[in-house]
Amino acid sequence: MTVKLSKAEKKVVYDKKLCSLLDEYSKVLIAVADNVGSNQLQSIRKGLRGDSIVLMGKNTLIRRCIRIHAEKTGNKNYLNLLPLLVGNVGLIFTKGDLKEVSEEVAKYKVGAPARVGLVAPIDVVVPPGNTGLDPSQTSFFQVLNIPTKINKGTVEIITPVELIRKGEKVGSSEAALLAKLGIRPFSYGLVILSVYDSGSVFSPEVLDLTEDDLIEKFAAGVSMVTSISLAVSYPTLAAAPHMFINAYKNVLAVAIATEYTFPQAEKVKEYLKDPSKFAVAAPVVAAEAAAAPAAEPAEEKKEEPAEESDDDMGFSLPLILAIATPRLYKTAPPPCSSCTRDSKPRRTSSMGSISQPVANLPLAASAQAKQQQRDLHGSSCFRMPLHYPRYTRADYESMPEWKLDCLLREYGLPVTGDVDHKRSFAMGAFLWPAH
Repeated sequence: MTVKLSKAEKKVVYDKKLCSLLDEYSKVLIAVADNVGSNQLQSIRKGLRGDSIVLMGKNTLIRRCIRIHAEKTGNKNYLNLLPLLVGNVGLIFTKGDLKEVSEEVAKYKVGAPARVGLVAPIDVVVPPGNTGLDPSQTSFFQVLNIPTKINKGTVEIITPVELIRKGEKVGSSEAALLAKLGIRPFSYGLVILSVYDSGSVFSPEVLDLTEDDLIEKFAAGVSMVTSISLAVSYPTLAAAPHMFINAYKNVLAVAIATEYTFPQAEKVKEYLKDPSKFAVAAPVVAAEAAAAPAAEPAEEKKEEPAEESDDDMGFSLPLILAIATPRLYKTAPPPCSSCTRDSKPRRTSSMGSISQPVANLPLAASAQAKQQQRDLHGSSCFRMPLHYPRYTRADYESMPEWKLDCLLREYGLPVTGDVDHKRSFAMGAFLWPAH
């Protein structure tokens, strides 16, 4: 014969059990158990058996046990659970992975009928189709403004009907109709409300974060640090490459505006003396890249053209040449509207164009050379940004000619030649070797 414990003795036993769980486990999931039946809860306990324990109880008793245990042991971390013990909640103590445990708990959801007075957790839509009800039930549908017709001696719903909206209480007519149609619109189970891990409390959405999400957020932070560092001229590791490029641009612009020269500026000056070389630089690189696959077997004929080397931090010679050209113009027109309309977002938060004029010098000795220079640059100049267009090699290969023209014109690059010439020039100017 089993001895029936009094209420006081049951509380003592419950307190010992909760204190032992607090000492043994450092991870706790706080779950809401609204509309969860005993059989469903038993299935959840079986599914979590091994590394997790589900503990239900009165919130006041759980709070009291946690406070007393924290005072005895001196561990104040569990006091962070007290504000979360509100409503019909339970504690899931676990030693396993928090994400796996939360996914296992989410599996145990069962359908439930719509009861009168229940607040709908989701929108309920009655689908069109044959209901199987006899024609005498048409008046019932008319009360709820549901369009129907008689088809083969049964009532058929013509169009989908939104019967109940999320947050509304279920009425008697709606509940009766869903019961007649055999629809169980709602599903209930344990819902993870908060996560406790070694004194820290956070939202369960944190468990869904992946390494890619963390890398993306870290990259966004580095981009912001880089932008601020460049704006206030404060050197940081992230901004150092851009500062070196800006310094090289200034030195190159001074060398072009004066007689001072250095080996890297010789080719730039040569191109500025003869602008026609600027237009043919990209086709020469493309021809060299196309000649390499010709010696390979026939099955490798469709190999992608090799990108230019990154001896100049990833910039091709035409692009290095174009770095200095903004210094020779006073203004630069806005980018092409049709290009910005269809362009993809950039990689970083932009600081805008960082090219500023430092001189206003003639680029040619004759009117014919000036006109040729305007044709090559599309009445603009190269605008050195902190970022590049977020296009892949496949995007450039399928990009239409008008979009290539807009993209090249936006950065002040030449738009002459056929579409293959423009595509090769754009890929050589904007794609890094790794892409």
